Amino acid sequence: MSENWQDKAAVDLMLDDLETWAVVGLSGDTSRTAHSIAALLQQRGKRIVPIHPDAPVVLGEQGYATLADVPFDIDVVDVFRRSEAAGQFVDEAIEVGAKAIWLQLGVIDEAAFDRAREAGVPMVMDTCPAIEWNRR
Repeated sequence: MSENWQDKAAVDLMLDDLETWAVVGLSGDTSRTAHSIAALLQQRGKRIVPIHPDAPVVLGEQGYATLADVPFDIDVVDVFRRSEAAGQFVDEAIEVGAKAIWLQLGVIDEAAFDRAREAGVPMVMDTCPAIEWNRR
């Protein structure tokens, strides 16, 4: 594991300063981790934006099929997808001008991490906001 993957400054920026979190893979399935983490984000004062092909309303927020469909600025793109699928969403996050990218616990794509950093977009991976809030 690279220590850069959970850079404290990047984690602090996302948890403390950035408000609108697009949650890739968030559906209405309450048994999924994405649902419980999205609820936690809301409890911590964040606005969540479900990103799912079905574009469901989740936790009271309208979903969108893709990041490009979101008609307002996204601060953080939080990716709940398998590692092999994550790079596409990192690239889309960079394209739509997201301020930061978060790959969840167990989601690792070193090449995508490098692309985000080269684009000047802070990124963390292989951790979870719940874990990071509990470390404080």
